[in-house]
Amino acid sequence: MSDPAAEAIKLFAERYNIDSAVMSRVLAAALGHGGDFAEIFFEHSTQGAIAWEDQQVKSASRNVSQGVSIRVVRGEAIGYAYTESLELAAMLRAAETAARIGPGAARPGPIDATPHSITRSAYSAGDPLASRPAAEKVALLERADRAARALDPSVSRVDASIADELRYIAIARSDGRLTGDVQPLIRLNVGVLAERDGERRTARTGGGGRLGIEYFDAVPPEETARDAARKALLQLDAGEAPAGTLPVVLAAGDSGILLHEAIGHGLEADFNRKGTSNYSGRIGQPVASELVTVIDDGSIPGSRGSINVDDEGNPAGRNVLIEDGILRAYLHDEISSRHFRVSPGGSGRRESFKHYVMPRMTNTLMLAGESHPDDIVRAVDRGIYCVSFSGGQVNISNGDFVFTVTEAYLIEGGRITRPIRDVNLIGNGPDVLSKVTMVGSDYSLSDGRWMCGKAGQSVPVGVGTPTVLVSGITVGGTKVG
Repeated sequence: MSDPAAEAIKLFAERYNIDSAVMSRVLAAALGHGGDFAEIFFEHSTQGAIAWEDQQVKSASRNVSQGVSIRVVRGEAIGYAYTESLELAAMLRAAETAARIGPGAARPGPIDATPHSITRSAYSAGDPLASRPAAEKVALLERADRAARALDPSVSRVDASIADELRYIAIARSDGRLTGDVQPLIRLNVGVLAERDGERRTARTGGGGRLGIEYFDAVPPEETARDAARKALLQLDAGEAPAGTLPVVLAAGDSGILLHEAIGHGLEADFNRKGTSNYSGRIGQPVASELVTVIDDGSIPGSRGSINVDDEGNPAGRNVLIEDGILRAYLHDEISSRHFRVSPGGSGRRESFKHYVMPRMTNTLMLAGESHPDDIVRAVDRGIYCVSFSGGQVNISNGDFVFTVTEAYLIEGGRITRPIRDVNLIGNGPDVLSKVTMVGSDYSLSDGRWMCGKAGQSVPVGVGTPTVLVSGITVGGTKVG
């Protein structure tokens, strides 16, 4: 697909007779009472899912959602309305509702919505999973089931699911810009129960991204299933985790979720515009070890968090948030970029046309350093090596967090030794960043399985990091000493 924007605009024009003239009329109605800015957001989305339990298909679904929202901005106030109908009369009613945020100024003249092309796309929807027969998807789940069970007789249950989405969006703005995108998304999840000597342990893993069926050529379902089974079996043999403040080595890849939760949310500009983030008013100041550079990049090919344009029609790109320990920028939507008088960074996102836009992360990453990962482990006499996580909680105002670690090991005498279980990391995001003493040269992007929640909305995101040594994090374990 050479131009996703053109494909999206074409879909709404051919299927719903929504052309530039219709968009201009709706935008004029949206600004009928004044206002600084208005936009129309169109969406057509198809989602499918198949669940596998007890070696058979448990459920299958396919849904279509469509609609349009109109937003009018006046200062930092928002008028917002949406409708599931794409008929002109319904759109005009929504526009007139959103327009009431305005001061009642004279009606504007016609607005010419000029298409803006996407010449370089981070993904292709040429062969999305959504277009494949259900039997082909079920076969992938069967392969995952067989691979997990073949790994060890202790594997007693395998649950799996496969999900796909194909989302068309088009955005018409009152500044004359008209653009859009076609966004594929797939995800495979595998959960395994392992039982031995009366003990039961479970593990889950998954992957995917903005790809089609070709994803499974690079990452076969057997690989994902064996990884889930390996983690469940590992927990059967794992010992108690120590409790206390210890050096922690964060492995490359999945450890980026800690960066996302404990630090990334605090860098979203709406929190800083309101002064509720611990990073508010700190642009240009040191906020981390000089070894730390953090970016948010929505243009990584195929990554789960990538977008060609954000949900306000601004191009996605590479935003440097922290550079060599210095806070350089926040993540902005249109409202915050106007407040801080900076250019929008392509970070305005929403779950669907029923939701309002907020500054959100895309793919949040810590860049690689110069240390060899083996040297990082050798630098620790006694500590914890954390490989994968199941998520956590964070307090945006002060950065305090709690994370559950699903795969972890003891480090003893500079060597990774035995697995441990029931591990939690408890700390503070800015404090952890200040205690980074070594950063590996082995940066890795986590496979596509993460969702980010904020204010009741969920959007797909990517995370990544190299191996990182933090000199001290509180470990919540079951063994003291």
